[in-house]
Amino acid sequence: MSKLAILGGERVIAEKDVDKGLFHWPIVNDAMRAAQAKVLEDGNMSGTDIARRFEADFAKWQGRKYALTHNNGTNALNAAMYAIGLGPGDEIICTSVTYWASCTGALPLGATVVFCDIDPETLQMDPASLEARITPRTKAIMVVHYMAHPAPMDEIMAIAKKHNLKVIEDVSHAQGGHYKGKMLGTFGDVAAMSLMSCKSFAIGEGGMLVTDDAEIYKKAIILGHYDRIVDVCTDEEMEGPKNIPWGGLKNRMHQTAAAIGVEQLKKHDSEIAEIDRAMKYFWKGIEDIPGLKCIYPKDEGSDKAGWYASRFLYDKEAFGGISNVTFCDALNAETGGQFSFGCNMPLHLSSVFFDVETYGHGKHDRALSGDLPVAEKINGMLLGEPWFKHYDTAKIDMYIEAVRKVAANAAADLQGINDTTPIIGGVALSKRKK
Repeated sequence: MSKLAILGGERVIAEKDVDKGLFHWPIVNDAMRAAQAKVLEDGNMSGTDIARRFEADFAKWQGRKYALTHNNGTNALNAAMYAIGLGPGDEIICTSVTYWASCTGALPLGATVVFCDIDPETLQMDPASLEARITPRTKAIMVVHYMAHPAPMDEIMAIAKKHNLKVIEDVSHAQGGHYKGKMLGTFGDVAAMSLMSCKSFAIGEGGMLVTDDAEIYKKAIILGHYDRIVDVCTDEEMEGPKNIPWGGLKNRMHQTAAAIGVEQLKKHDSEIAEIDRAMKYFWKGIEDIPGLKCIYPKDEGSDKAGWYASRFLYDKEAFGGISNVTFCDALNAETGGQFSFGCNMPLHLSSVFFDVETYGHGKHDRALSGDLPVAEKINGMLLGEPWFKHYDTAKIDMYIEAVRKVAANAAADLQGINDTTPIIGGVALSKRKK
């Protein structure tokens, strides 16, 4: 093959041939535009009628009894923790490799986050590591369906039942995904998720909580939905607090986001089906390359839904020791972008969880998490593929060609520029801006 573009050769995809529409997200239609405009024209930004409609549609789609909109996924996750009774002295177990909002909501509640390791083949919670960290203080498990891949829910739910633990699902990366034929977000006591503009279910800023438990739904409302407390509390319960949210929070979703959500829900399944088709076509074109391995669930009836933030395994030894950072740089030089490296930083290395006393509940013991070997090395083992939104085989073929070109030349040609500096959170430390 020809000289690599990173070394001055001709790109596989010339700049003039880069189609940004292949990756643009979300896909906006006239119904979404009209719904948003109507909210603005009606001056109905801070109501709840459209949010309630969105909740009803979302709950039906999920097969849950209750859905509750939030202004963002972070607050939806915090509400889920509050609603299951997480509080001072309690512990919640979460994987170390995830976005921080999966677990930081435990901190203002006075609870401790205990981190467990992940499976290097799936990037999901390692059931053995989870069970090893259960103590008499453990109250709940935060299961993250990380980077669109379902967590091993059979094993996790069995452990939860054995130890009488609550289960929260963070579905921020996997809305509409399935595990063995059952929709994610329907296994645990409660699920919460972000619906921000980059997610596979995108409405701007927003979050959703879903549950079948009436008490959990009620507690999530009284935490931060002051104008809806009257819907779930008796007159006697209202007498003291009145309609002041017990958590002193205001978690209401902006109705322009809710209006977009109503319309987005109508087309979400078809859009992620096209993404799935496109991503599988891409992988069919590179699956025979030694050293690159698609991370995809093996269980029948399981999927990656919208493939949000999808990553794949990279074995640098198959490419002469070339780091994933350098390999990624070479791929992007051929295509103009879309490839990435690494993933989220391992949270157990952040002092926020063991040495910062923000809420006056005292500092936590860093040793609670123990050794998490996979979490601490996984950033050097991953690459992120382009997130194709359309099934356009001619254009996807160009990205396949780019991968094949770099893979064929990396070991021989990239040694002189190989970047072997450590990475954290998908950013090479040597490349961080000062």
